[in-house]
Amino acid sequence: MNRLRKGDEVIVIAGRSKGSRGTVLENLGDDRLLVDSVNMIKKHVKADPNNPEKPSGIISKEASIHASNVMIFNAATGKGDKVTFKILKDGKKVRVFRSNGEAIDV
Repeated sequence: MNRLRKGDEVIVIAGRSKGSRGTVLENLGDDRLLVDSVNMIKKHVKADPNNPEKPSGIISKEASIHASNVMIFNAATGKGDKVTFKILKDGKKVRVFRSNGEAIDV
């Protein structure tokens, strides 16, 4: 079970985008994430002659960021927080914030 999932709000704790908050768009495996509006890069794109809707030029897009450089955002404390796991009485395994024990996904 992954500590960070698609749709989680995270805060960047290291790197060029330090302090930025965003939502996880995709988990790329091998500890890489795509986060909305974080770690933006410029990419030069050629026009596609078969697809007129695809323009040429320079586009901005999100680059992947390593999972160790982000923490899940805890709205109760207003800071990044560590994640641990807890097994409920019905046998369901849920993620919880380590600081206050509040369940992330119920």
